[in-house]
Amino acid sequence: MLLAMFMSLFAAMALQPPSFVVALDVHLLRQLAAKHNVTTIVVFGDSSVDPGNNNFLNTDLKGNFPPYGGNFVNHKSTGRLCDGLLAPDFIAEAMGHPPIPAFLDPTLTQADLPRGASFASAGSGYDDLTANISNVWSFSTQATYFLHYKIHLNKLVGPLESAKMINNAIFLMSMGSNDFLQNYLVDFTRQKQFTVEQYIDFLSSRMLDDAKMLHRLGARRLVVVGVPPMGCMPLIKYLKGQKTCVDQLNQIAFSFNSKIIKNLELLQSKFGLKTIYVDAYSTIQEAIKTPRKFGFLEASKGCCGTGTYEYGETCKDMNVCKDPTKYIFWDAVHPTQRMYQIIVKKAIASISEEFLV
Repeated sequence: MLLAMFMSLFAAMALQPPSFVVALDVHLLRQLAAKHNVTTIVVFGDSSVDPGNNNFLNTDLKGNFPPYGGNFVNHKSTGRLCDGLLAPDFIAEAMGHPPIPAFLDPTLTQADLPRGASFASAGSGYDDLTANISNVWSFSTQATYFLHYKIHLNKLVGPLESAKMINNAIFLMSMGSNDFLQNYLVDFTRQKQFTVEQYIDFLSSRMLDDAKMLHRLGARRLVVVGVPPMGCMPLIKYLKGQKTCVDQLNQIAFSFNSKIIKNLELLQSKFGLKTIYVDAYSTIQEAIKTPRKFGFLEASKGCCGTGTYEYGETCKDMNVCKDPTKYIFWDAVHPTQRMYQIIVKKAIASISEEFLV
């Protein structure tokens, strides 16, 4: 396996986890959002936040077939690479809204626009090359479609109200794993250009540029989800031939997440962006180490098929576990809706009123 071949690149690395995290206070998101007219959520990223845009792209990275969506409304396979809801859906639910629609969803109506949409595309990343490898939307393409969204919103509510809604919106970005797992580790292009440390810096600069672009497009509140513990994904352990998490990959995730946090501090101080960092890494890792604390019984494999390598097309029509709520992973890569719910619950608890003012 190509992935196994490159693991040795990281064995000697001694990357340290970030020494701090952004930790705000307070709860009651729905009341605070209503108080400050925060009604819109716009989403950019990869499969962790793609509700089905890839259904309409010429790519194999899709989840619009069973068993995906088994716990979604009417057991519908929407394209979410999960058994049910994704993190943005739970944020919307907390604000009193239905799940976040994919911008390309043909059932999306004009009346839905004020609540926002997701422009995310499974397989994407901060590096445009990552998206090109899988023939999915890069961040720049996602931002282009966001411009189309703004045009439709302008026509619906008028330019002044539209600008106000965008300025009051919550912008969410969630990606980064694919840049390593589907790009750097298995494609020679970036390896010839960058060491691992240099590639992390490159991704950090891209993430910062992406956030600046969103700011130019009207973003005033930005939520960024950190990279999860990639080395604990069942697929990665399977490819590496080990039962425990691959520490080298987790160290890389730690290092990149520390860069994200520093970028958010810069965006706050220099551009006045209100930001929140969602520490998916620590939450998932804690669940893996102490699964029963969160109500899980299975922390090492996914619910689909054998739970060791199946995801996307290889998960299609496979048998699944009886109770996904007892599993951290839905397939060999992606978390269950229950795990996403736990991540969001912690994130919401970190939102202060200051972020929503």
